[in-house]
Amino acid sequence: MHTITLIPGDGIGPEITKAVTDIFSAAQVPVQWEEQNAGQTTFDQSGELIPQALLDSLEKNRVALKGPITTPVGKGFRSINVSLRQKYDLYQNVRPSKTNAGIVTRYEGIDLVLFRENTEGLYSGLEVWDERLGIADSFNRITVQGSRKICRAAFAYAAKHNRKKVTLAHKANILKMAGTLMINACKEAAAEFPQIQFEDKIIDNMCMQLVNKPEQFDVIVTTNLFGDILSDLCAGLVGGLGVVAGANIGDNMAVFEAVHGSAPDIAGQGKANPTALLRSALMMLHHLGEHTHADRLEAALDATLLQKEKCTGDLGGKASTSEFAQAVIDNLK
Repeated sequence: MHTITLIPGDGIGPEITKAVTDIFSAAQVPVQWEEQNAGQTTFDQSGELIPQALLDSLEKNRVALKGPITTPVGKGFRSINVSLRQKYDLYQNVRPSKTNAGIVTRYEGIDLVLFRENTEGLYSGLEVWDERLGIADSFNRITVQGSRKICRAAFAYAAKHNRKKVTLAHKANILKMAGTLMINACKEAAAEFPQIQFEDKIIDNMCMQLVNKPEQFDVIVTTNLFGDILSDLCAGLVGGLGVVAGANIGDNMAVFEAVHGSAPDIAGQGKANPTALLRSALMMLHHLGEHTHADRLEAALDATLLQKEKCTGDLGGKASTSEFAQAVIDNLK
């Protein structure tokens, strides 16, 4: 039995979280949930954005499943996601994107995984405001250690999962020092894994290539901001943020999460699609070594996605969140 920290989040978070826990219960997956929360809802209730009880639970269990948490735009508190990633050095943001027979898109044959450095870059939060001059400086901090860790993680993943190629996306033609750090780090990792092909592309060309011929890519690695943008682009290629998984992984902890927003405009209406959080939970099961349970649930999800009448509105159906979850449960049989 695995004890997992469960962070429902806010907005549609509690609805999709319940859908996933209901599916896990029906499938008799050997997990028990230890529920804690963070963000605006928690602050309104307790006066704490990230309660100590949540941190204690994470440090004890070392694995968590997290729903979406709202981050205010332009003001208010800093991102809860970024805070947790930096506090626990969850330096790998891993985002698979794969075409699925039940989701109609413009593309076929996409099966790629993006590795985004998760703790450095412009997301370091190092900003200076000069009110007199009207200048805001944001520092893009890239370190040798951080570059080596994320590049090696991408190559190690490629080797473990029989992937053929790793592509680095960078801007070394302009950001010469920061870009060179990542190029050198990838070259070091490539020397350690000579069976994996390595290539690098400038970020703007990378965006064009992803839209033009995405099936050419296998594993992609890049810095924090570029990874944030590319991961959403890749999600768009295979159906959107509502159907892709995400994981934040460090050497000693892993937090699996739905990467879409909290969608407060539809919260409580039963319209939310739980696929992204369910797929993140399947990544979690593979991380825990529960491959049989993960494969069984994935087959039930794939079967449900082929039944349009059982899908939520964003996928062309009319089912509610709970009805979609029940359809996955029915397909377990």
